[in-house]
Amino acid sequence: MKADEKHVMLVAGETSGDALGAGLMDALVAQSAVPLRFSGVGGPEMEKRGLASIFPMSDIAVMGPREIIPRLPLIFRRIWQTVRHAVEQKPDIVVVIDSPEFTHMVAKRIARKAPDIPIVDYVLPSVWAWRQGRARAMKKYIRRVLALLPFEAQFLKSVGVDCVYVGHPAIERLPEAGSGASFRERHGIGSDVPLLLALPGSRLNEVKHLVDIFGGVVDRLADEMPGLRVVIPAVPHVRPLIEKAVETWKVPVEIVAGEEEKKGAFAAANAALAASGTVTLELALARVPMVVAYRAEAIVGWFALSVLKIPSVVLVNLILDRPSVREYLQSRCTADDLLEGLRPLMRDTADRRRAIADLDEVRARMGVDGESPNSRAARAVLELL
Repeated sequence: MKADEKHVMLVAGETSGDALGAGLMDALVAQSAVPLRFSGVGGPEMEKRGLASIFPMSDIAVMGPREIIPRLPLIFRRIWQTVRHAVEQKPDIVVVIDSPEFTHMVAKRIARKAPDIPIVDYVLPSVWAWRQGRARAMKKYIRRVLALLPFEAQFLKSVGVDCVYVGHPAIERLPEAGSGASFRERHGIGSDVPLLLALPGSRLNEVKHLVDIFGGVVDRLADEMPGLRVVIPAVPHVRPLIEKAVETWKVPVEIVAGEEEKKGAFAAANAALAASGTVTLELALARVPMVVAYRAEAIVGWFALSVLKIPSVVLVNLILDRPSVREYLQSRCTADDLLEGLRPLMRDTADRRRAIADLDEVRARMGVDGESPNSRAARAVLELL
């Protein structure tokens, strides 16, 4: 290693972490006053930027007990391999990125064996929602947390954890000016035609529980709004299920794919009917008024809602610290109830104007028009170097 070179070790465990890591690497190189060398664990995007991954990230990019259990021996070997790399190579800093089931096991072991190496956690595990005691435990092995959401930084600081709000990557995926009009023209939807954005989820179980309820909302809304059109951005593995479900809907449905079509649909829609999840933040940043739905098997839904330590499952409401977006969970997730919340958002009403004003406040709190999340994250890492 060159005398003035700094060694940054990064550990990502899945595709989203690989994208975050790649953006961070670009920003680190752009801001650093000294040359940087990268090592650790990452995917193709991080490798393009010079990271020498010590093993294929695909070895650990698994989800759910059915995938994880058969691969546990390999996963534990990869944990110890990553720890050994840190202990032997003595990087100047370690950044673990998302995938807490893997990355935090690595971080704890590095902290025990090489306590002088500062460890940064990029993307806070959902401790604010589920296991708040875990946040306090992080102080033992994490030097600094880079938070994607402003209330995460407030919460961590309240329990004594050093945390810097850097912003959510969704900030960098906003629709461009004019993309809504282009989308409508491309799909033959007039500028005055009411357009509903339906987002029943990106996982099969989500879609199975919500798509027929969403169909009931659409059919009822179509009776009240002649000419209504519907657009559904769909990822490939749920598209066949959605295509089959919408065959019986009363109105034409455009099923679109790809990031550009999705952003165009966001910009073109009057309002959205969305499954609970990160997509609600993307809608908020794109200024799309919405209602939010969540439904699961009775016992799963009861358990999930009973252990929540937060007043809402909608990120907009948590950022604003007040109930702005209406959420319909479990037994309240019915076509009639969802329609009641959605109806005033599809027209120019006081409710719609208030919703858009709240979304503008979310954008301001998240620094949409300021420095990029990658740039903020890089500065927070370099401060420790």
